[in-house]
Formats: sequence, C-alpha cells, structure tokens
Amino acid sequence: MSGHDHHGDHDHDHDHDHGASGHAHAAPASPIAQRVKALEALLVAKKLVDPASLDALIDTYEHKVGPRNGARVVARAWTDPDYKRRLLEDATAAIAEFGFTGRQGEDMVVVENTPTVHNLVVCTLCSCYPWPVLGLPPVWYKSAPYRSRAVLDPRGVLAEFGTDVSDEVEVRVWDSTAELRYLVLPERPPGTEGMAEDELADLVNRDSMIGVTRAKSPAKPMAMESTP
Repeated sequence: MSGHDHHGDHDHDHDHDHGASGHAHAAPASPIAQRVKALEALLVAKKLVDPASLDALIDTYEHKVGPRNGARVVARAWTDPDYKRRLLEDATAAIAEFGFTGRQGEDMVVVENTPTVHNLVVCTLCSCYPWPVLGLPPVWYKSAPYRSRAVLDPRGVLAEFGTDVSDEVEVRVWDSTAELRYLVLPERPPGTEGMAEDELADLVNRDSMIGVTRAKSPAKPMAMESTP
C-alpha cells in the first residue's frame, strides 16, 4: 500500500500555478531568479565567469558538499543507537549537533526505511528541500512530473530510478512544506559490519536520502589471481 502524508497546510514561500486540471505546474521564474539569470548571462558575456567552472561549482554543491552533510548524519545514526533515537525524535536538534543548520533546515523530520517500509520524499506544490543536509535540489525533484507522479504512482517512480520495492513493503510518501522538510534514513546495507563512519558515509548519496534509491552496497574486494 502507499501512504501520502500531509502535515498541516502547505504554506510555501513560492507562487504556484495549478491550471484548470488542479495538478501542480511549474511556476514561472520569480523576479529574483530572472535577475540571477540576467546577472549570470552578463558575467559570462563579459568573460568574468567561465560557464564550465560555474557548472562545476553547482555540481559540487548539488552532489558533493551538501549531500555529504546528510551522509554524515546517516552514518552516525547507523553506528550510534543513541544518536539514531535522538534523530528520529527531534531531527532538527540532532542534525544541529553537526552544525548543519540554517534556512530551509529549521524544522526537520527524519523517516526511517525498514524491511517493511520504504519512504519517499516530494514537495507537491514546489520544491521545498532540506538544503543544509542535501545541498541544491536536483532538477527532477522540482519538475511537475515528479511532484505529481511521486504521489500517484510512487512504485512506478521508484522503478524508474532502478529501485524495486516488493508488494509486501509499504511505500510512504512524505510531502515537504515550507515549515517541515523530510530526510530519509536509508537502511544500512548488509556487509557493512565493522566499517567506520567515514566509510559508511561514502555509501550514502542524495537520492537515497530523498528515498528514490537505496544506500549503495560496499564494493567487493577484487579476488586475487592464483598462480600455478
């Protein structure tokens, strides 16, 4: 079965265009976003900014710096039962123990994947997202198809990311708001007993903390070639 959990009314900081069908559509770019684009174009035209370097910088914050924060939180929860309890009871305070605080991370809830429950995070009306622990939101997270299909067909969305969830596992969809943002605590992969926190953090990526994928399995050591 699938659950779609709302916590309070959506009071987002963004404008929304629902259209006649009632489904959410991508809102037009805000004045600030338009000014940022115009400034970026100007800096590129004057050759003050290299587009490739800018893309590399964005990629770093989207895939490495931000998600690495969340990965450290997950790895600590996997290895420290007391921290995991605090994280599930009061995620905002537990995450702040690492110094990860700030705008769009003020009110956090962590939901745990288990053998019987798989959690998936979406923001159905825009793109509310926990920046302090996940960095920049991916383009697909902000897209109208993901925002609608994550609710209507979560198993189909998971399958498209290569994540097969059996019928015996409940899929819960959590709808982020301007007041409340969710982070998935993935299941710890088998074969990771005895691994250090830093090693475990390397198995956690952004998508597994949104819930569209699972944490990575540890790399298997290469077999030594035998000599006659």
